Amino acid sequence: MSTLCVQKYDGSRLGYSIPVVAEKWHASGLAWTVLPRLNAAAIEIMADPRRLTFLRRRTTGRGMDTMAANVALIGIGMGASAHVTAVAASENLVLHGVLSRNQQRAKAFCEAYAERHDAPAPIAYAGLEALVADEAIDFVIVCTPPDARADIINALCEAKKPILMEKPVERTLEQATTIVERCEKAGVPLGIVLQHRMRDASMQLADLIESGGFGPIGVVEINVSWWRPQDYYDEPGRGTYARDGGGVLISQAIHPLDLALSLCGPVTRVQAMARTSNLHQMEAEDFVSAGLDFANGACGSLVASTASFPGMPESLVIHCENASVRLQSGQIEVHWRNGDHELLGETSTSGGGADPMDFPHAWHQRIIEDFADALATGRDPAVTGRKALEVHRLIEALIRSSKEQQAVSLS
Repeated sequence: MSTLCVQKYDGSRLGYSIPVVAEKWHASGLAWTVLPRLNAAAIEIMADPRRLTFLRRRTTGRGMDTMAANVALIGIGMGASAHVTAVAASENLVLHGVLSRNQQRAKAFCEAYAERHDAPAPIAYAGLEALVADEAIDFVIVCTPPDARADIINALCEAKKPILMEKPVERTLEQATTIVERCEKAGVPLGIVLQHRMRDASMQLADLIESGGFGPIGVVEINVSWWRPQDYYDEPGRGTYARDGGGVLISQAIHPLDLALSLCGPVTRVQAMARTSNLHQMEAEDFVSAGLDFANGACGSLVASTASFPGMPESLVIHCENASVRLQSGQIEVHWRNGDHELLGETSTSGGGADPMDFPHAWHQRIIEDFADALATGRDPAVTGRKALEVHRLIEALIRSSKEQQAVSLS
């Protein structure tokens, strides 16, 4: 595999001093074999630390010749599978390296990845220091549990490496805000993997709402009736405040809640009940019900559960002046007030049952490719760290409302 890289820029004009880095050789004249393939947005060189020109020519034994970004992955637990499958499926991404607390496990992971996807084996880093020193990395996907991120984020910020991080940002709103502000201060782009926004039906519904045809929103119903067996929570730390930051809200319902906020606008007031049912042995909540007030004047309800066997697809129902719209299982169902009925999209799974990973990797692929494109073009990614704080703020208000047994306003 050969790699050509316009590694960084320093504000100089195109055609002047541009370093080219390869695996085993260095020849500045080779830059011109890469530069003609970069689009105008990607090769625009500016004195802005958020702009990168990182596209490479990737050649493999399969005869592929594509412009690709080198991705490093930190954390190879259950959630990593969707990311590596997404990277392997993309012509614009290369899994360059992997870091785990256990290097032997990381090596086995890299070898299995290479065999499964007929690709070169990624680097299995010996430690975080080796990863941050690797100048070939374009951005890093962080898939560790939320309690293991602070030192990682600090090191990546010091090395100026862009970060795409699994939800949640951290265990509490305060800790999440600290991470977001750390990245902002360092000028390091931070994206959060809240991939439900990237589903076909979600994006289509966003366009339909923005068009205004449904009319003002009046009532919003959010239902997350999922199931997790006890052995899911028997893993050390899962469903605890110390590792995960909570239960169903921050680990599962965070996705539908973020989507609802992106479609319906911010919530201003909540009144909630959060409980641990007698169907699970765990520290945090596995059931939440709540009433919601939205800034646009709408009211709403939330039911979120991982105690609802066998688990149903989550749903978002938005009742508007001209129509009621249901988003569920990848489909949009519209009941117009004039009697018309529409069904849009195709059904898909979402991981609401016993297998948390039972969903397509395409949503992850879109959010990872969006992040890469955001770096190349200098725009914000689909979900920035700052945007993700909105759903953290809502989750914290719901838990506080339950504890205080009263309504809580969101500032």
